[in-house]
Amino acid sequence: MNEVEMNEPVIQVRGMTKDYSNGSQVISILKGIDMDVLPGEMVAIMGPSGMGKSTFLFILGLLLPPSGGSYKVKGHEVAKLTRSQQAQFRRTFAGFVFQSCNLFEHTKVYENLEFPLIYAGVPRKDRAAMIDEALEKVNMMHRRNHPANRLSGGEQQRVSIARALVNRPSIIFADEPTGQLDLKHSQMVMEHFQRFVSEDKTAMVVVTHDPGVARQCTRTLYLRDGNLYDQ
Repeated sequence: MNEVEMNEPVIQVRGMTKDYSNGSQVISILKGIDMDVLPGEMVAIMGPSGMGKSTFLFILGLLLPPSGGSYKVKGHEVAKLTRSQQAQFRRTFAGFVFQSCNLFEHTKVYENLEFPLIYAGVPRKDRAAMIDEALEKVNMMHRRNHPANRLSGGEQQRVSIARALVNRPSIIFADEPTGQLDLKHSQMVMEHFQRFVSEDKTAMVVVTHDPGVARQCTRTLYLRDGNLYDQ
């Protein structure tokens, strides 16, 4: 990646709005948000509950549509992609970590990480090395062939993080990624995120209530009353 590309945002949001209708009343969740995220940045989004942090993250992940504004990824407008194009975007560019782990319960850990690689068209011969690398990053190689539904809550969260990393995405979207982890594993996972983002020049957006998690990010933004603030 050359110097020009390093200075160009992976994520560029301008004037993003999100409205919901409640009968005759329109509720504005996002009120014209602007945000850039550069390669190698981890941006934490904090703020009171119910302010739209997860909604904003889901819009960035193309899981919800915005009501208005521009959303570009690597210079390409993505907010108005077709449904199939959005699915391709998620397969190709994005990794997701949610509060609920969303593992496939009746499969093994290895298979949970293999599914996104299959969907992305990664050849079978390349999958094992990519899966093992991701599991190593979260200290879960010893559970490689373990049934997902027999893992503890913290182990399931670490597997879901490995699944987000396995395809080496350009962007990681994380909603309370350490919410089910103890302090030791929370710090370990955030260190792995830092290393991954720095080395691969990935962009990461983290929604969190944990000031400790926010401190390990490049910078922190605060969502209040539908707007983003630096403090």
